[in-house]
Parts: sequence; C-alpha cells; structure tokens
Amino acid sequence: MSDLFPTIPHSEYAPRWAAVQALMCQHKLDLLIAYADDRAVFGPAHARWLANFPVHFEPVCIFFRPEGDPVLCSGPESDEYARLAGRISDVRVLREFTHPDEDYPYSRISGVAEIAAEMGSDAMPRIGLAGRGLMSQSFFAALTLALPDAVWVDVETAMCNLRAVKSPAEIAVIRRAYQIAEIGIEAAVAAIAPGVTERSIAAEAESAMRRAGAEGTGIDTIVASGPNSRPILARSTLRPVQSGEIVLLTVAPRYEGYHAAIGRPVLVGDVSDEIRHALDAAVEAQQKAEAALRPGIEGRVVEAIGREVIDHAGLSQHFLYSGVHSVGVIEFEPPIFGPSSPAAFAPGMVISIDIPLFNARWGGLRIEDGYLITESGAEQLNGTAFRLNR
Repeated sequence: MSDLFPTIPHSEYAPRWAAVQALMCQHKLDLLIAYADDRAVFGPAHARWLANFPVHFEPVCIFFRPEGDPVLCSGPESDEYARLAGRISDVRVLREFTHPDEDYPYSRISGVAEIAAEMGSDAMPRIGLAGRGLMSQSFFAALTLALPDAVWVDVETAMCNLRAVKSPAEIAVIRRAYQIAEIGIEAAVAAIAPGVTERSIAAEAESAMRRAGAEGTGIDTIVASGPNSRPILARSTLRPVQSGEIVLLTVAPRYEGYHAAIGRPVLVGDVSDEIRHALDAAVEAQQKAEAALRPGIEGRVVEAIGREVIDHAGLSQHFLYSGVHSVGVIEFEPPIFGPSSPAAFAPGMVISIDIPLFNARWGGLRIEDGYLITESGAEQLNGTAFRLNR
C-alpha cells in the first residue's frame, strides 16, 4: 500500500498473539477468550487489534491457548467474511451466536464447551476473559453453563495495556487518520453559515473524510450549535446555525481500524465575551498541557496543568471529565490519564489532550488534539488552528 494509505501488515499479528500468550503465562491461564461486537466506540477493539476483523452484525470471540494460533468464533453469517477480511485462518461458527429463530443447514456449528475441550482446557481451567463488560448477560450465562467448573479471570485491563505503545506501522496508520480528521474539520468549517443545519455540516465533514479514506467513525460526528453544544455528547440535528453562537465540531474518523480525534469550536459572527473568555482559557490550557508532554511523566500531572488554567479562569465546574487519554483502535482508549490514574507516558504512545468546558449557560466547547510521545517529548499529529470564525 502507498505511503498515503498505509495499512497494518500481516506480519504484525503473530507478535500480538505471542504477547497475549505471554500474558496468559503471567496469569496462569489455560484459555483466554476475547469478546468483540459492533457496538460503537469500544465494541470492535479486540477483534480489530487481534485479527484485523471489522466485526459487524454478529459478535465474535477469539480463543487463545498457551501455544499455537488463535481460533476466531463468529455467528453463522459472519464466518466467510471473517476469513476474507481477518488475519485468523481458523474460523468457527459458535452455537451461542446463532439466532434461535434461524436455520443454518450448511453451517458447521460448535459450542463453547466443544471448542474449549478441543483446545485442551483442563477439567477446571482458569480462563481469562476480555470484553466481559460488553457481553450480554445471556451470553455470559451461556459461557458459564458450557464451562461450569472454570475459574474466570478478568483480563480486560491487561489486554488493553498490550495496545498502549504503538508499533511503527500503527503510528503510520494513525498519522493518516489525523490527516483525514483535519480534512473533515476543514470541510465542516467551510460549510458553517447562518441557516445551514448541523446535519448538513456533518454530512460535508463525513463525505470529505470518506473520500480521504475513512472507513467510518469512532464516534458519531458532532456538530452542535448554540444550546445543543452544552452537553458533553451531542447528535447533529436539523437545527439551523445562527449568528452570534458557537458551533462545536468533534470528528473521530476510523482508518484501517485506528482513530484520530480533533475537537474545535467555531465562532459564528459576533459572540459573547463569555464564549471568548472560555475559548481563550481552553486554548491556554491546551498549550500549557502540551508543553509538559514527555515520556516518563504521569499523565495526571499533565492533565492537572490544564485543569489549573481552567480553575484560574473561573471555569473549573465545566471541566467535566479526564482530559488526557490514549487513542488507537478505540477513539477513547486505555490508558486514560485522569486525576486518579498513576499511568505514565512512554515513547510510542498516541494520546489526546482534550480540554472540555461543558454545561455552561452559553453552551460548551472542547479543544482536542493528538500527540505522539517520542523519546524526548511529543509530536503533535494535527495542526488545526485554535480559533476558527465564520
């Protein structure tokens, strides 16, 4: 693939599987099951990182034993797609993922217990489980029914930590994702004008990002104007933009399974002094936090620098969530560097500084940018202007 459209090479996956198996050894696991589905934001992560499989419609589980290649288990309508799109060659149809009202006469279907037995699990195995929080209660009940003597070990955090430091191939893909995000922001800004609806602006951003190579988005594109900008999350509506208000843009394209995230407010016409004060404070917080980025420093120290600026501006009650997080196969990926986290930056991490000001009388805004942690500091992955006006 060209430098403009980098991909993750096939050779990247076997080392990832080996890292999972080393984790299994560390936790003394006989089997590890990683669950994924197509729910927005977090759902596809394990399947995409472990198999490059863009899970859709039906959930999947990936089974690991201490040695050998993994097995991917899907529903009966996804197995051929998994063989075509994914990197795991051994694909099975899992009985627990079949629909009770459907018949699949040409599918070879196996249950969890059969696959676990085939993979050599003991009578009372220790089984690591990643993605438990995404599973339906009925599927987890099916697992425990199929393997009644198993000791279940939650390895979600440990599995996510394997993704924290990115490979050179991942960094190249994420760079392209940020280029696509900038294209989306530029298209959205160009479309903003009084009378234009939020949804029309979002359409311009998403169309531009698709043409640039995006396969989708990690979160729904946010175009929130006036009072719609007040909450942390927003869905773009048919509300027309009006002069004298703020339009909040947040784009998070997904490219080859990886994300970028850029957030900017756009000032339409002559806005209030309150809005300008908030924007000035957010920009200062972003710049001071960025200046502190370096390997070895705890993320919460950097986040505290941003919070201090917001506190001095009298806006601390609007800084509503952790302002520093990782970016990867999830747009908002662990490790998350909030005030209670001792996690430190390491070279090869891709992180987002996200200064949020929400639930204010005048609305809300975020300044969000991506950075690659280097051996000596950090490299910004996008160059979007802080102050945008229409």
